[in-house]
Amino acid sequence: MTSFLAIGLVLAASLVIGIYGVRAARTTSDFLIASRKVAPGWNSMAIAGEYLSAASVLGLAGLVLKNGLGTLWYAVGFTAGYVAVVALVAGPMRRSGAFTVPDFAEYRLGSPRLRKLSGCIVLVIMLLYLVPQFKGAGLVLHLVSGAPYWVGVLLAGMVVSVSIAAGGMRSATYVQAFHYVVKLAFLAVPAVYLIVHAGADARAQALEPDRGAVFREDTVVEFNVGTRLEIPEPTTVAATGGESVPLGAGVHDVAAGEKLTFPAGASVPRPAGVPELGGEEWSRPLLDTGEAGSPLFGTWSTLLAITLGAMGLPHVLMRFHTSPTARTARRVAVGVIALLGVFYLFPAVYGLLGRVFTPRLALGEASDTVTVVLPAEVVPGAPGTVLTALVAAGAFGAFLSTSSGLLLALAGGLSHDLFSGSVPRLRFAVAAGTMVAVLIALPAFRLDINVLVGWAFAVAASTFCPLLVLGIWWRRLTLAGAATGLTIGAVTSTGAVALSAVADLEPGWVTILLAQPAAWTVPLAFATMIVISLLGNEPDWAEHALLRLHAP
Repeated sequence: MTSFLAIGLVLAASLVIGIYGVRAARTTSDFLIASRKVAPGWNSMAIAGEYLSAASVLGLAGLVLKNGLGTLWYAVGFTAGYVAVVALVAGPMRRSGAFTVPDFAEYRLGSPRLRKLSGCIVLVIMLLYLVPQFKGAGLVLHLVSGAPYWVGVLLAGMVVSVSIAAGGMRSATYVQAFHYVVKLAFLAVPAVYLIVHAGADARAQALEPDRGAVFREDTVVEFNVGTRLEIPEPTTVAATGGESVPLGAGVHDVAAGEKLTFPAGASVPRPAGVPELGGEEWSRPLLDTGEAGSPLFGTWSTLLAITLGAMGLPHVLMRFHTSPTARTARRVAVGVIALLGVFYLFPAVYGLLGRVFTPRLALGEASDTVTVVLPAEVVPGAPGTVLTALVAAGAFGAFLSTSSGLLLALAGGLSHDLFSGSVPRLRFAVAAGTMVAVLIALPAFRLDINVLVGWAFAVAASTFCPLLVLGIWWRRLTLAGAATGLTIGAVTSTGAVALSAVADLEPGWVTILLAQPAAWTVPLAFATMIVISLLGNEPDWAEHALLRLHAP
């Protein structure tokens, strides 16, 4: 009840702040970019609040628990992406005078068709990013109140769509800045309290990743899907009916719906495809996607996708157009780097302590919930309930703030870029985009949040990153080169991640090239744009366009 009340307060405050912006959303410029009048401090906090999504609040901690220390590279990549944004994109994009990325594409290359192609890619990226936000909302509400998963998904979609449809970018700015403060305070305070309260022995276990994980007390593990477990040593467990079942060392299949009670002191078993908690793979500071056996390549590919993908995320780039000048836009991006660096100190705390106190979450499909479940496990009673309420409210704030920016970019791509934009049509596009995202999120319960967000970054890195870098810094880019490169980048990246999601592939190079495609799709998109452009003629207005992008 305490958690539900905390979430309700965050929802109510978000609605009130969002509706406050109604008076300022009268034109397309007001709705999409707040008439370029957002102050740097507000903008930095809003971008940080928008960027810190479910992948940061829930997904990163869950991946640390499930897959090990190598997943901390996600935090590095998420933050490093803004270094590239400051260096290559922020200032010129603001000088272009565009509202959206498709706006920039048409300005730079003079083609309405390229604008529409870019608008379609915006829809793909935004939906890939929006679905995990609604999934996270459903998970958290289910955990703290017992409400069905679909209730949280629908509730988050309704609140965000009403807030954004009412006030546009100005509403989103205030809401997201408020949510950054909520997320930082509501995750940082419980994290520090948990570190202190956990005790010296638990802290030692958390900081010694090579130490194997054991169940601290008799623990019931419910398997929602059929799972293959590798038992490290003989263990006797209690089955669903209460009878004792001896499990010898080796591999055992557990049916969906089965509940097993592991005794205190038993080693935590290893699910198929997941590193042993405390084993060599778990403690290695590299990513090994799908146990493909190439952790260094997987790490580089992930970093490439996340870092370059940040330059191509439409909702991030739209934010810089709200700044009064290009210099202000760069200052905003630098401020975001500092705010992100502070926040990313804390998700790792939940993942590391989760290995000690809640190792059962790594056995099923619930690793994303470790941030919400952990406080009550470490601190029983009323204090744990209060800490859980804070974390749940902070997590819900993350879904709302990120969803606000994503819906604005989605509405811009759907209405402003694909059709003629007006405020009523933009508001209708917000509602339509929310409906589609909710319908996709309902069956996405078992997909890892960070995996979905990683796919969005991979598509952005393979499409808009080459378009923006070459369009801003290379005068020879042609319409044919840009269109061909965008098409190839979009088809290869979306095709790879879709195939990795539905195909049952054996570990190996094929698996990692599909699950983390940026290592080959990004160079392919860049090469395609360059080669096709060199075969054609430089646009007559290219020098003038670049002069406008770079001249003070």
